[in-house]
Amino acid sequence: MKILRNSRTIQLISQFVADLFAIWLGFALQIYMSFFSGMKETIAHPNFYDYIFGSILATVFWLIIFVFAGMYKNWHLRSPFSEFFAIIKTVFFGSIVLALTLILLLKEPFTFRFLILIYAGIMCVLFTLFRFTVRQFQVFLRRRKIIKIPIILIGTTKHCIAFYEKTKRSISWGFEVIGFVLIDEINENCFEQLEKNGIPKSIILGTVEEFPQIISTVEIEEVVITEGTPNSRFLFKIESICHSKKIRISIEPNLYDHFTGRTKTQNIYGIPLIEIEHKLMKPFYAVFKRTFDIIFSALVLIIGMPFWLLTALIIKLESKGNVLYSQPRVGLNNKIFTIYKFRSMTQTLCADPENPQWTKVGDPRVTKFGWFMRKSHLDEVPQFYNVLIGDMSIIGPRPEQPKFVEEFASQLTYYNRRHLVKPGITGWWQVKYKSHILDLEEIKSRTKDDFYYIENMSLQLDFEIMVRTFFVMFKLHGQA
Repeated sequence: MKILRNSRTIQLISQFVADLFAIWLGFALQIYMSFFSGMKETIAHPNFYDYIFGSILATVFWLIIFVFAGMYKNWHLRSPFSEFFAIIKTVFFGSIVLALTLILLLKEPFTFRFLILIYAGIMCVLFTLFRFTVRQFQVFLRRRKIIKIPIILIGTTKHCIAFYEKTKRSISWGFEVIGFVLIDEINENCFEQLEKNGIPKSIILGTVEEFPQIISTVEIEEVVITEGTPNSRFLFKIESICHSKKIRISIEPNLYDHFTGRTKTQNIYGIPLIEIEHKLMKPFYAVFKRTFDIIFSALVLIIGMPFWLLTALIIKLESKGNVLYSQPRVGLNNKIFTIYKFRSMTQTLCADPENPQWTKVGDPRVTKFGWFMRKSHLDEVPQFYNVLIGDMSIIGPRPEQPKFVEEFASQLTYYNRRHLVKPGITGWWQVKYKSHILDLEEIKSRTKDDFYYIENMSLQLDFEIMVRTFFVMFKLHGQA
């Protein structure tokens, strides 16, 4: 158990070691470019002791910059893309400080400043490379259960079981659930739910009223509150106890129970209020997103035209029917538009517009080449035309058929909030989903991911989704 409690220490040490290797290698490359590459005229060359002294100064400099920039927080709980962008911003700031300091002290010519720029690029690459390696090594250790993060779940029996199942599926998190602390009454129904999901009854440690006694008998790193809207009475009590024991607290968000929009605190004549701002995108981001959509879509359609024509020919030769398949979908502000795809099914068995249905695994309607297109998502390429004319964006929630929208909205009152933004060819759910079944829980999960994107729209998140989409396509992760 002591080893488990040191998982955060292991992460800090590995980050520190990764940064040291990046700093030393980066400084060695800078020495080579400055004195041995011929990029700069030099009279004397540094000796071994000069390199050691310079390495020490570089190490102290970058470690100070990284500490003040908050680069030694728990990045495992964040996306690797968030860490990547944080590295870029930190190295950019550090390079400016370094350049200004050396220019003022040494008054070097332009060539020297150019070398600093190259050095900044090298450090971005090296810090990212070594930290990514460390991150993957930690994921390896978590999957092998060498590193574990012991946690307690607090919530209703239903919510605790749901989160427990997520930890079983996502072993790279490294979470080891020690037990449940229930906010509802412990009765026979609780044990029936546990038995139904194959979870031992002993996992229930008690109720939230018994939390002070429970927390003193177990050794954990984190408490996860699985209720999206926890009762403030016990939340503050739990926070106070965990703070005194230096135990992290996380709350699983229930995004679809909240207003969709950006919130900000206002203080009107001494009365604090939270204002819901319905404008989801800042003007700069909105303009950039639409400009990128137009340019990228045009490039895909024009540059890839020979390949798309070949694709169309294969579709035509394999089975009779139209090359393109069109279907009504619900877009921005619930407006109906026509979406286009390469036809991946036989024309005679193609989807009936009067009776729409989702494609199932091993669907007999899918052709052989259609199977490949669906797996690689190449059937979605004609939707770049939808992006060009403004019906869709490259990134956003996937558009659904009107009949399904009506059905889902009747069961989930918040469902139509996902139509506050343009639908996309790819999105947050598309790059992380594992199932493709038509039931209420699956729709809730998808909608939750859609709301996550809507609440966190940014250039950084769009870039992450784009990169992840390429990996999904390469892995043939599509539904067929």
